[in-house]
Amino acid sequence: MTRLAITHLTLSHFRSHRKGAIDCDARPVAIYGPNGAGKTNILEAISLFSPGRGLRRASAEDMTRRPEALGWKLTGHLHSLDRLHEIEIWSESGAARQLRIDGKTAPQTALGRIARVLWLIPAMDRLWNEGAEGRRRFLDRMALSFFPAHAEAALAYEKSMRERNRLLKDQVRDAAWYGALESQMADAAEVIHANRLATIAYLASAQANAETAFPVADLSLIHAEGDMPDTAAALRAAFAESRPRDLMAGRTLIGPHRSDLDATFAAKGVPARDCSTGEQKALLISLILANGRALAAEFGAPPILLLDEVAAHLDATRRAALYDEICALGAQAWMTGTGPELFAELGERAQHLEVTEEGGLSKIRNLSLE
Repeated sequence: MTRLAITHLTLSHFRSHRKGAIDCDARPVAIYGPNGAGKTNILEAISLFSPGRGLRRASAEDMTRRPEALGWKLTGHLHSLDRLHEIEIWSESGAARQLRIDGKTAPQTALGRIARVLWLIPAMDRLWNEGAEGRRRFLDRMALSFFPAHAEAALAYEKSMRERNRLLKDQVRDAAWYGALESQMADAAEVIHANRLATIAYLASAQANAETAFPVADLSLIHAEGDMPDTAAALRAAFAESRPRDLMAGRTLIGPHRSDLDATFAAKGVPARDCSTGEQKALLISLILANGRALAAEFGAPPILLLDEVAAHLDATRRAALYDEICALGAQAWMTGTGPELFAELGERAQHLEVTEEGGLSKIRNLSLE
């Protein structure tokens, strides 16, 4: 099976890790240790091997180790579709992070062509009960895994919308000022909307064609303003028609930034927001696994999975089922927990790292090499 995996990772002055190195193979990686030892910081470092701001959405300055604040650096060996890439990611004195792939400077979006990284973190456990922004971000991360250009479309849309909102806030009424911006927004919005719908279709197919211990989620894309136009021409017309309302509000009221991801526990017909905490967690895990299965078919390899405190709200039976599905998928999953007992069902199918904190420094031991 073709694999996507990180087999070497070094961390220098990154968060709690003054200096750390991990060597591993493509199997799942179980990371355990006490709270505050730096386990999630390892997952955050790996999340930066994909486009975007990482699993904490932190600034480069926030990632530097304190009190030194010297900047930080990550290096890694990424195996992707039978090729080995050397990745360097760094920030100097809080500046925006920089990237080199195989010794050549590259934009962050270039990572989307060679890496697919998905994550599930405790902050997402209430995804179905909180605001639409988090659900859009969740859907867009999955869309990005299928369509690397999705990030560029989202950035183009946000940039043009910010400029349009500035005009609206300043009560500019001259239509000539809006035309070009709305055209750029419409072109990007068409791509964003199409990618989101295609992603939902991929996930539906992956869930329907799999035998899994986790519940199926029926997904749909809904919009604050009813049905959203799905072509650039219709979107341009809608933006123009909405200007009077938008001027009164001082912001753009239609577009993909007003969309929401709706989910239903299929077997029960219950909206995800009304499910129990355990059911909500299981639905999230189901979607991550479905995303992995779909990517294995579309990209050619399952994604790297980052599962922080994944055992929370899972009983032993469902925890074992999760590990079985990860291994069957062939994904390199980096998982954290407070103790080795949480990963007992994995046995030798995984590598085991112990992370401890000594004198304010995080220490990493690969127990599989001892």
